[in-house]
Amino acid sequence: MKILIIGGTGTIGKKVSAHLSKKHDVLIAGRTSGDVSVDIADRQSIEAMFASVGRVDAVVCIAGEAKWAAFDSMTEEDFYIGLKSKLMGQVNLVSVGQKYLNAGGSFTLTTGILADHPVVLTTSAAMVNGGIHSFVKAASLELTHGIRINVVSSGLVEDAVEKYEAYFPGHNPIPMKKVINGYVKSVEGKGTGEIIRMYDNR
Repeated sequence: MKILIIGGTGTIGKKVSAHLSKKHDVLIAGRTSGDVSVDIADRQSIEAMFASVGRVDAVVCIAGEAKWAAFDSMTEEDFYIGLKSKLMGQVNLVSVGQKYLNAGGSFTLTTGILADHPVVLTTSAAMVNGGIHSFVKAASLELTHGIRINVVSSGLVEDAVEKYEAYFPGHNPIPMKKVINGYVKSVEGKGTGEIIRMYDNR
């Protein structure tokens, strides 16, 4: 398969890209690195990326940001960071990208455990993640030509423990192999409309 991975050089992205590239033709897109440039917060940038890359068999997004801050300090503009980047960025990838996906292709989006198990300072990130989960379930009912869509939602991944452990007291780190398998399940499997949860804290 020809697979386009947005955010393929990040903490999770580089591991997923390395794994999928063993069997597939992987193209990496990012704001500052990769084979092609894209800013997912800008729909025109997404359109330019797809025009450059052409038709693909799968699109994987492991990108998008949201502001972490105390709820009583968050302004409306602070919430728009996550809404424009992680939420609408991924929605626009699907909206634009469906025209470039081959029949039977797939979209794999990314959220995280905050949708189901938020922690302090994450009102924006949790809200955005939950919105993406609902979007994926609804969009799966309307995509045509056998195109599938799923979302991988991971807990605190092993490779990010040092950076985020203080925010997730008592959370069990998720092995990177398990996280990678979530993306493999979405890309190489046949499911659609699925929230693929990689948690270990239930």
